[in-house]
Amino acid sequence: MKNKSWFFSIFGIAGLVAPVGAATLSRVDVSGTKRMDAESVRILAGVKAGDNIGAARINEITKKLQDSGYFSNIDVSMVGNTLKINVSEAPIISTVTVEGNDEISTDDLKKEIRLKERASYDETVIGADVQRLLTVYQRKGFFGTKINPKRIELDNNRVNVVYEITEGHPTYISDIDFSGNKKFSSRTLRGEILSREHAWWRFMSQFDVFDEDRIQYDQQLLRQFYLRNGYADVNITGANGRFTPTREYYSVVFNIDEGEKYKFGELTIDNPFPDVPNEKLYDVIKMDAGDTYNIDLVEETMSALRGAVADYGYAFINVEPIPVKDDAKRTVSLNFKIEKTNRIYLNSINILGNVRTFDSVIEQSLPMRAGDPFSLQTIEEGRQNLMHTRYFKNVQMVPSKIADANMMNLDIKLEEQPTGELSGGVGWSNINGFMVDAGITENNFMGRGQIVQIKGSIAQYQKQALFSFTEPYLFGRALSGGVDVAYTMYDYKGLTGFDYNRDSLTVSGRLGWKLTDHWSQSMRLSAAFDQNSDPQQGGGMIHARLYSLGTAFKYYNLDTNFEQNTHTGLVGNLGTTYTGFGGSTTYMRYYGDLTAMVKFLDDRWQLKTSVEGGYIQPIGDDYIPRVYRYFLGGESLRGFDVAGVGRIGQNSYSLGGLWKVNGSTQLNFPIFIPDEYQVKGFVFTDYGILGDPDVPHGQENAPYLQNIGSGWRTSAGFGVYWNTPMGPMNFSWGWPLKIDKNDKERRFLLSFETQF
Repeated sequence: MKNKSWFFSIFGIAGLVAPVGAATLSRVDVSGTKRMDAESVRILAGVKAGDNIGAARINEITKKLQDSGYFSNIDVSMVGNTLKINVSEAPIISTVTVEGNDEISTDDLKKEIRLKERASYDETVIGADVQRLLTVYQRKGFFGTKINPKRIELDNNRVNVVYEITEGHPTYISDIDFSGNKKFSSRTLRGEILSREHAWWRFMSQFDVFDEDRIQYDQQLLRQFYLRNGYADVNITGANGRFTPTREYYSVVFNIDEGEKYKFGELTIDNPFPDVPNEKLYDVIKMDAGDTYNIDLVEETMSALRGAVADYGYAFINVEPIPVKDDAKRTVSLNFKIEKTNRIYLNSINILGNVRTFDSVIEQSLPMRAGDPFSLQTIEEGRQNLMHTRYFKNVQMVPSKIADANMMNLDIKLEEQPTGELSGGVGWSNINGFMVDAGITENNFMGRGQIVQIKGSIAQYQKQALFSFTEPYLFGRALSGGVDVAYTMYDYKGLTGFDYNRDSLTVSGRLGWKLTDHWSQSMRLSAAFDQNSDPQQGGGMIHARLYSLGTAFKYYNLDTNFEQNTHTGLVGNLGTTYTGFGGSTTYMRYYGDLTAMVKFLDDRWQLKTSVEGGYIQPIGDDYIPRVYRYFLGGESLRGFDVAGVGRIGQNSYSLGGLWKVNGSTQLNFPIFIPDEYQVKGFVFTDYGILGDPDVPHGQENAPYLQNIGSGWRTSAGFGVYWNTPMGPMNFSWGWPLKIDKNDKERRFLLSFETQF
């Protein structure tokens, strides 16, 4: 018992003794502060009288003060029972600026800088800022950029920080080579990727500037190219590159393991639905056994099968292609396994990140609502709709499942972007000559999705001012409404073929709505107040009032390759307008057009054919002045002058016609210039016929009306189309094949319109 008491006594005394080398703190002395009071330093150090202080605790206090970022120098020591803390306060940052940047805006660079004004100067933060800024420049291809952070001393322990930037030149791609490619030439493979070798004539492109992300994407493009051409085992093993010593140029080699070429083997469908006929499913398969293997056809078949099954009411399915490779026969057999999935519903849709745009505007673009069945296809459609508004720089759809429920929440994360546009342009057209225009457009006015536009243009033969307002969802419905006010002055008196002047003020209101996915309808009510000169009526200025009501139907169904600017599908318009209601002229106008296009040969070629027509039907004895008639020639019938077809008046001006039919067939094809410049060659044949003009009373037998120029006209030619960064430019040479003696020819046409 005595030994036991002795043990516990020793143990208790040991627990009360301070650690070896430690002292009990009686006072904390702080020195060196200028802005901060001593008590704040003690709080930051986390120390107080009565604490036991040893070497480990002194190190801990020093680290806490360093981590606070307020001090540039710290000295902590123990003298007797007094802790002495001597500090030098870090300077306060007055301003943070960047200098020397031309390629990237100051605002974009400042977003990457973490060093803030009125914060303490911290070298570690500055070092991290420099690395982030260099990364931004490297993404734009400026790998030789140098950034030197400078500290400028001010009074009262303040500093300015300047990030001095020397951008240098972008790092260009000097060489693009391939290793392991035996089936396709390097020239062919270079055409399948986005990156390009540097050349002086690529000054309008950025694809010859080195971009690491683009090189990664190029590897995906190469893999897709091989998979489209039968090489099911292709492996892009990497891209090796090196910089020149000055980092001005970069060369890259793509390493390819092509493998063998395969064809499709047996194609089967595992159909779990007894009421869905197998023959309906097999009809939508996009390939046949024996065709070259093509991953695009596999994906198109999966989509087609989902659509075919959905037609029978089964919207919740998965289609999984199960491949079976036969290396001996070089075939890939596919079993498209269709699986029914459980119904999942949307619990809530949360819109995040929209500071300016109203939630209601965003919801109007969404094809789904809370409580609807969950569908990835519908969600992607909603994302595309929001991106097409151009209100947002980025749209993310983030679904999350609710535990123990067949419900999903959907977060829509938005990054807004400016929606206002200032535009200016110079250009030339066959009718109006040289022109200059300017305008301002707001595509999301007050965050309500409304479109407001003010625009003006001055041309050699025409001047125009325009105001337009559009509400895309009138009364909260999918009903577009708008008002347009336009004032136009036509100075065509000296223009061969037209020979008239016209001033016109037009005020109109319009409504539009969708009928189906591809059909839409619009209505327009307008009032025009005109002054015009008509040589057939003496040549003096005539005042006219035209009140019109019209409706039009539009069909739009295009599959577009935006990179090649080629299309497959149909676009058509059909409309009629009644002009009267007590105005100076009464007539009906009927019009329509149809354009069919098909892209082929890797979407680089396009065949386009179009036809359009119009008919003006006078009502009663009203005379239809020349300015409202149809004219033919110029861009509507290449090879002929503007308004160069049909009957002519006494002074060789065109009388126009009350009806017309014209059309064109054109083949667009790539030429030797690289695709990224969107330069295409084309050959065409045009045709057209212009009806008889209206004749004032008493002039039915005038001698000049005997110059009959009726009948069909045809022409053929070739040209070059260039979709420049400032707008489309057309050069065309046309030759009339069937022409009347009174018609006027124009072999060469240049059309150039621009917006920048």
